[in-house]
Amino acid sequence: MGPEPPAALGRHGLNKPRPQPALALAQAAIESGWGTSRFAREGNALFGQWVWGDEADGIVPEKRQEGKTHKIRAFETPLEAVAAYIKNLNTHRAYRKLRRMRADLRAQGAGLNGLTLAGGLEAYSEKGQAYVDLVRQIIAANELRPLDKARLAGARRGQSNV
Repeated sequence: MGPEPPAALGRHGLNKPRPQPALALAQAAIESGWGTSRFAREGNALFGQWVWGDEADGIVPEKRQEGKTHKIRAFETPLEAVAAYIKNLNTHRAYRKLRRMRADLRAQGAGLNGLTLAGGLEAYSEKGQAYVDLVRQIIAANELRPLDKARLAGARRGQSNV
């Protein structure tokens, strides 16, 4: 089965404002150990999202601290993981700064880029600013910035795609 056409992406929640490709790729690299982590292999967990509760579909970390109850959210497909990541960045209060930065850049007519928007991710990791710095290092070291101009076929001009 080939990739889904852009029109079909809406049912996965991918028709919402999306992070820049460089940002998403850098975070996926960090959170999934470049796709090699147990969470990525067993549950398509590309972005390290936590869930709580007995009913939550997730994978218990092997080295979870005593008394902690979180799991790493598992997904049927990588596309579902991406959709959940997008929803998380677009709705969780912890990422208001990221959304404000994105809106300000658009209002100024400035191009969106992952290096700048990474500054809104302090709350994504317990590492805070060190995590932001790591995201930026991965974007720079892997020359991901040109991907921020990527567009899916059929996408409107000026619309972020990934």
